[in-house]
Amino acid sequence: MAQVTPRYVWGLINPTVGESEQPNDKTERLLPTDVVFVSNGLGITDYTVEGVEEAMGRYDDLVTDLVNRGAQRVVLAGIPISVQLGRKRVLELMDYTQQRFGVPGDAAAEAVIAAMQHLGVSKVAVGSRWADQVNDALIRYFAEAGIEVLTITSEGQWAQQAFEMSFEMGVRLAFELGREAMRKAPQAEALFLPGGAWRPLPAVPILEEDYGKPVFTNGNTRAWRIIHDGLAPAVSGWGKLLATP
Repeated sequence: MAQVTPRYVWGLINPTVGESEQPNDKTERLLPTDVVFVSNGLGITDYTVEGVEEAMGRYDDLVTDLVNRGAQRVVLAGIPISVQLGRKRVLELMDYTQQRFGVPGDAAAEAVIAAMQHLGVSKVAVGSRWADQVNDALIRYFAEAGIEVLTITSEGQWAQQAFEMSFEMGVRLAFELGREAMRKAPQAEALFLPGGAWRPLPAVPILEEDYGKPVFTNGNTRAWRIIHDGLAPAVSGWGKLLATP
């Protein structure tokens, strides 16, 4: 089989070593095969402020590794990491990455915010499984971007519980918490299902059909970044965002 020459190489810094947020399985292949993902991990112990601070000490080395492997943009994956750092610091980190390493920096929460702004969304319901402390940080982060969280659910999860979830449990939770959030805030303009470990993408088209509103996830907002930049075609069948570049 002939080797595909990459059109674009996207670098991911995942929360844990060995974790994959890469959309390589058939249920999440949203982009052409010549958009290639390279990844490494922060080795985070937990999504507490202390855990995030300790892990971020490895950021420079991880970016260097990804750039050396051809990454043309580097994204800091993990919504809890973004929100625990705070929006000011994340934006500064994105600028620092461009200036220090010569490639654009990105972060999970910023991709979500950009996608929401693209569709004109300013009031959201959040189907979250995180602990309250992480949820509170997410609410503050979104507020700084002009996005109001009308309601947010909680399953009390920290990092370990997230990493231990099976695919089936994650998809089930995505449906349950997404529907709970929409019941509590039917006036919301959209639904957000944060987190990569639970693989919520299969829930997106069904929940959009149920409520008639766009559903955002880590995965579809990251793919939208590439589509929006003209590096991949729009995708039908996986929700409004990916079909609206």
